[in-house]
Amino acid sequence: MSTTEPVVRTVSGAVRGQISDGLTVFRGIPFAEAPVGPARFAAPRPARPWDGTRDAYAFGPPPPQDLGLAGPAGTHSGGDDWLTVNVWTPEPDPAARRPVMVWIYGGAYKLGHSGSPGYDARRIAVDGDLVVVTFNYRVGMEGFAHIEGAPANRGLLDQVAALEWVRDNITAFGGDPERVTVFGESAGAGSVASLLAMDRAAGLFGRAVAQSVPGTFFSAELARDIGTALAAEIGLRPTVADLAAVDPEQLVKAGQSLAPKMPGQVARWGQAAPTVTPYSPVVDGEVLRVTPWQALASGASRDVDLVVGHNRDENRLFTAMAGKLGRIGDARASAALALYAPGGEAAYRAAYPDASANDLYERVQTDWLFGMPSLHLAEAHLAGGGRAHVYELTWAAPGSGGAFGACHALDVPLLFGTFEADLGLLLFAGAEPSSEALALSSRFRSAWTAFARTGDPGWPAYDTERRLVQVLDAEPAVVPYPEETSRRLWEGHEFAALPLGQGS
Repeated sequence: MSTTEPVVRTVSGAVRGQISDGLTVFRGIPFAEAPVGPARFAAPRPARPWDGTRDAYAFGPPPPQDLGLAGPAGTHSGGDDWLTVNVWTPEPDPAARRPVMVWIYGGAYKLGHSGSPGYDARRIAVDGDLVVVTFNYRVGMEGFAHIEGAPANRGLLDQVAALEWVRDNITAFGGDPERVTVFGESAGAGSVASLLAMDRAAGLFGRAVAQSVPGTFFSAELARDIGTALAAEIGLRPTVADLAAVDPEQLVKAGQSLAPKMPGQVARWGQAAPTVTPYSPVVDGEVLRVTPWQALASGASRDVDLVVGHNRDENRLFTAMAGKLGRIGDARASAALALYAPGGEAAYRAAYPDASANDLYERVQTDWLFGMPSLHLAEAHLAGGGRAHVYELTWAAPGSGGAFGACHALDVPLLFGTFEADLGLLLFAGAEPSSEALALSSRFRSAWTAFARTGDPGWPAYDTERRLVQVLDAEPAVVPYPEETSRRLWEGHEFAALPLGQGS
């Protein structure tokens, strides 16, 4: 084996990596066949074997997707091999048997790819002395839209295929397939929650970290109606026959065209309409039989240890991106409370009597979309016999004078230590991270990697008597769940699959 370019043999063929900063890194290894041509909209198929040694130097191409704040940045090869994995390992030695962490990116199920600079996993691998795997999965119409003749939740099926690749190959890279932790944020956390509920993912991981779990799961009826609307944007029907030959970029444009029209469809699409996100996992009765909350409460994955949590001010990121930060008035706050608050507008106003219209709007949006789904996932896991550790990030991002607060996705640059990439550029204003930020970043990695190694992130497991959670801030503390007022408002609420409305 070369000392500068180690070679590892996978079940599909040999790959050559590169040594960098004390790690060996392999990029762009296919874990499934390119999902194009006859494989378009199909469940992932095993990667075709190759002869010789394949250079694993460059990230695979991003799946077709919406543009994020920074676009689909990063160095990657061209082509349509969207389904690839990347491995950071301290030592590609089969005898090493290090713990393995597998990252699932977020992006509203419509964007994201593992080659983003913000997901550079080297600090996690180095600090934790473990193997980190990242991978691409199909997003948008390719991965999540309802298409007749195609399986539902193709993006989730890609994730299962990537985890099967880990099971079958990671020993050769120095990892232990018996000690796999999946971790993800936002749509990635929704994916982690889905995997916990999916029969076909059973046994592929033993621990899970879900950062800001979205509560949006579509019923089959809602997914079918939105899928019809998506295809109609380009004058077609939502069938494999109609869409299989359409350029993937045209399908991306269909989603971009429909999204701004969604807020006008509340009567038809209910709570999903204002999210301007036409994609979510679908409770189809087969790939995903029930919602994650229902599955976990019935004991699914009770043997999987769980860390789950959220950020205090999740919704501020979206309000800021819409140019409305601090500018929400009574009418818009009342509409949000009427649509999302489980007890209606009056319940929130009574519970938060001194809150402004802007603060009520932010609170109910944060609670509905991320805060309470995350807490309820922990409580469902407990009810089903599992163990969960809960956290809340309350440290404010320094960008824009702290106006973002502890907003959505702040945990990503903190965890990866990528302050000058992707959203980190916005949330940290391109400045050198402070000693406080670096200390919190290190604390994130220490907790997550300790959990991957031992099952203990460093604070007590959650229970429904003391409700102790780890508050992640400049001065960390273990305290009773800080959002007790919201918790009580949502007590007993069921996060069911979102239905198709009466106005359809």
